[in-house]
Amino acid sequence: MNGCIVAFCCEHSAYPAADLAGKLRLHYPENIRVIRVPCAGRVDVIHILKALEKGAAAVLVLGCEDGACHHITGNTRAKERVKYCNMLLKEVQIDGRPVAMFNLSPNAPHKFVSAVNEITKIIKESGR
Repeated sequence: MNGCIVAFCCEHSAYPAADLAGKLRLHYPENIRVIRVPCAGRVDVIHILKALEKGAAAVLVLGCEDGACHHITGNTRAKERVKYCNMLLKEVQIDGRPVAMFNLSPNAPHKFVSAVNEITKIIKESGR
């Protein structure tokens, strides 16, 4: 996992968007590891920290748009966990690697690519 970007993708929104981005041959960095999850709300802080421990350059949690979560509050839970994770990393002074949450719809491959490119830019600017 060294240097890769781990993307936990909700199977109802982000995963179809990532799949569509591939089908449309949209260009995004090759170092993305897409992990399909039943809901972004199922991604726990331990999953994020494990990915970073194993050498991920960044972690993305990609879920449904606000108000459109298939599991009602999964995207809200995910957002809170990402926020908590960033607070923990800052507290132990390991806040150099980005952990971010993005909301997108299943038919938004360009938004998926934009999220990946945004996090890649942050990594490059930080010199990682």
